[in-house]
Amino acid sequence: MRCSGNYEAVCDRRSFLGRCSTCTAGIAAMSMFGLPAVCSSFASAQQNAEKAKIRLIFAYPDPEKPNWPNIGYDFTGRIRELTGKLSQGCPNIEFLPVNVMSGEAQEAEKILQSDNNVDGYIVYLVGCLWGNIPETIATSGKPMIIVDELFAGSGEFLTSYAGMKRKGHKIAAVSSSRFEDVIESVKCFECLKHMQTSTALVVGAEADSVIQLVYGTTMRKVEFREMNDIYRAVEKTEAKKWADRWVSEAEKVIEPPLIEVEKAAAMYLAMVNAMQKYHANAITINCLGGIYSGQMPDAYPCLGFMQLDNDGLVGACEADQRSTVTKMLMSNLTGCPGFISDPVIDTSKNQIIYAHCVAPTKVYGPDGPSNPYHIRDHSEDRKGACNRSLMPIGEQTTTLLFDHHKKQVIIHQGITAENVDDDKACRTKLAVEVQGDIYKLMTYWDEWGWHRVTFYGDHKRKVSTITALLGFDVIEEA
Repeated sequence: MRCSGNYEAVCDRRSFLGRCSTCTAGIAAMSMFGLPAVCSSFASAQQNAEKAKIRLIFAYPDPEKPNWPNIGYDFTGRIRELTGKLSQGCPNIEFLPVNVMSGEAQEAEKILQSDNNVDGYIVYLVGCLWGNIPETIATSGKPMIIVDELFAGSGEFLTSYAGMKRKGHKIAAVSSSRFEDVIESVKCFECLKHMQTSTALVVGAEADSVIQLVYGTTMRKVEFREMNDIYRAVEKTEAKKWADRWVSEAEKVIEPPLIEVEKAAAMYLAMVNAMQKYHANAITINCLGGIYSGQMPDAYPCLGFMQLDNDGLVGACEADQRSTVTKMLMSNLTGCPGFISDPVIDTSKNQIIYAHCVAPTKVYGPDGPSNPYHIRDHSEDRKGACNRSLMPIGEQTTTLLFDHHKKQVIIHQGITAENVDDDKACRTKLAVEVQGDIYKLMTYWDEWGWHRVTFYGDHKRKVSTITALLGFDVIEEA
């Protein structure tokens, strides 16, 4: 999803577009200046990622007998068409198609017995078979999508899905005349497969082993001392190149001297080197705990997290593993980076203000435009270097958090209203007008903690599908 944004008058539109062109050219020329081509190497890894194997079951009745859609219907031709459209729309999925004309449970059981290595199922009701195929497939425990061919499988679709959902199966449903909705839902299998083959580094904190049980994602602990060794090995000349780039691309630098930006750049390169060492595509650091206790050098990772997020990877602060996984999952699902925040409520404006000292500046993904940013010091201790991102205004956002222990996701939405300029608290402050009841929005924080993760765009439907396939429940907090 790529949207255009309305930007505040921190620069006129012509100069903003000029800056976007400069940023894009800068990324393309990274290797010319000896900078690591993080974004391109990640894209290459994505293209070579293992495909999800999905059993595609087309269920339909005998065409010679009266039934929906009608007697004599060309099921063979329609199935050929659907298979082609799915393969074209989801090139990163390996479909394993099979046709079923008997509604007996034994037919589905035969399929399950041969499917040890599949990642999930699609049951496509091309007609009303009126059997137990969907219900039997759902017992596999693997994620499943049931699709209705409108005016063909609708009766069986409605009764089967309702019953399977009530029993708590990992099942999502698509019943739409827009085939893009089928494609969007099926692509969730790609996201789940990517999570299973991903690694996130957890620096200075214990890795949560439950994450791997739920998502399949490897969470690898890295000690402070190892990270410090990697940091000290970074070439200062390489760090200076990145610092110069960030300073040149910033709208302005307010507090930090250049040496602080260079230390932040060295920490960024250390993170890149650690991620390459362990083949990771995400990293989260117990940054405040490490710096305040003296276990880490006073080199804040904030600007490095900004760069990782802009390049399609994941950088997450405070060793918050729920937020890290939320960013990984949603970035794969939407193509957009997430903004972790400590929210503040302003009931007088019906607003929630998302505040933190790091935020992406390419909120629509690596191929989208860059919004302006300032380089600031870290707010709480007035040290180091971070960024204030001036994000697009008048745009839909989706804010949420996945919890692998609760098997739930909490979500609310809004429209961006203002980049708040206040010296108090964290540097980036994005105000969003809440869609829903702002007083209800105040009632879940004791159970969920302070952090939420914000993504540009309306992703509610995608979130509903992916949570269904994970077997999670959705809590709408506003």
